[in-house]
Amino acid sequence: MNLSTLTAEYSLFAPELVLAIGAMALLMLGVFVKDHDKAAGFVAPLTAGLLVVAGLVAAFFVPSEGGQAFAGAFVFDPLALFSKVAIFGSAAVALLFAVPYLKAERLAKFEYFVLIALAALGMSMMVSANDLISMYMGVELQSLALYVLAAFNRDSLRASEAGLKYFVLGALSSGLLLYGASLVYGFTGATGFNEIAVAAASGEVSIGLLFGLVFIICGLAFKVSAAPFHMWTPDVYEGSPTPVTAFFATAPKFAAIILLARILMEPFGAMTEQWQQVITAIAILSMAVGAFGALTQNNIKRLMGYSSIGNMGYALVAIAAGTQIGLWALLAFMILYVIGLIAAFGVILSMRTSEGMVEQVEDLAGLAQSHPGLAWTMTGAMFSIGGLPFLVGFFGKLFILYAALQAGLVLLPIALVLFSVVAAYYYLRIVRVMWFSDPIVKFVGSPATTAWITNIAGIATLVLIVIVPLLYQLAQGAGFGLL
Repeated sequence: MNLSTLTAEYSLFAPELVLAIGAMALLMLGVFVKDHDKAAGFVAPLTAGLLVVAGLVAAFFVPSEGGQAFAGAFVFDPLALFSKVAIFGSAAVALLFAVPYLKAERLAKFEYFVLIALAALGMSMMVSANDLISMYMGVELQSLALYVLAAFNRDSLRASEAGLKYFVLGALSSGLLLYGASLVYGFTGATGFNEIAVAAASGEVSIGLLFGLVFIICGLAFKVSAAPFHMWTPDVYEGSPTPVTAFFATAPKFAAIILLARILMEPFGAMTEQWQQVITAIAILSMAVGAFGALTQNNIKRLMGYSSIGNMGYALVAIAAGTQIGLWALLAFMILYVIGLIAAFGVILSMRTSEGMVEQVEDLAGLAQSHPGLAWTMTGAMFSIGGLPFLVGFFGKLFILYAALQAGLVLLPIALVLFSVVAAYYYLRIVRVMWFSDPIVKFVGSPATTAWITNIAGIATLVLIVIVPLLYQLAQGAGFGLL
């Protein structure tokens, strides 16, 4: 391999190199600063800057024509570019959310921010994976960082339980993923997505290859918390520190759902009729569990966990379409969903009294009287995530309905509308408690960083309607731009 070829390959890998080298440098910096509070104070803004730089490198430094690197194991295309910018941006927001929380809870340790950077590195590799081995490397790099983050508050029994549950069930999902990958390799003789696509398109599909695909779907369904692999989600969302929950709900979900879409539509694109049935079943079950599971929840973080399960069901409807229209609809939906989540978790992070954090839905009672700005933000977030007209989340679901109908799917759009109506109950319940109940608890003021991000995200759920056409074009370019 000559120098020019090597340089071209590494230029495609530039965002990952920035994150990897930067994370190691920040780790060394934190180790050599003896004062933990000082170390966290240094590393936090530097990590946020690192994520921003990685996003800028992906957007402006990597050659626009993209390409494949490392013998085809890594791909950079418009889908990867769109996903990486979204992942780095949401990870940076989750990191900024964490800074005042960790200080208030006396958990400020520089390792937290390094773990965020390493998790983002794994997610970036996931959305660019073009080989079963590189896919697994990305998934595990992300997962190992997330296991530690879930149990970051070692003095909390709930956090330790959440971390243990996530680790044990994550190991199970990794086993399913590896077993599926080994079956696919055994029946195709290849690990590269390009070679698998050729084998899947030639002749009759073998039962072994089909079983391998099902196991891979099951392993990745765990990562997106799709039913029936959702059992970890409510407990981990409730037990993890709140900024960790906010992180779990955004960037990792985005990366995992894009990886699932890439695997199904690229190497297994010729087997759409086979995997479409599996995805349809998982989508309907996820929508049902998310809609009905949240109805009885009083802890708002558990409620958001069930909401996440339901919304991943909606995202799977776009994948089930099996078309590039479905892919760009998925991208648009996920971006608009993440914006609503940022606003919602900003308000949840502001639920702090003089005695500490509170998490019950009833604690939001009278928020419109005590903190009208937070109440308006949470109202916009709930309406957007619920898909009520005409906030930005509504258009995300509208794009998915369009993709499903264009693909000739009738059952899934009907299920999506019905379960959205059921789910609207618990979103409206939160709004009712905020606006029509008397205050029970008194919240202290939100930290400036949290307040700014929360307000901007809340305003975005309404104001971004005017740029939905631009988002539509960007998502289309990414969805139709697969190499």
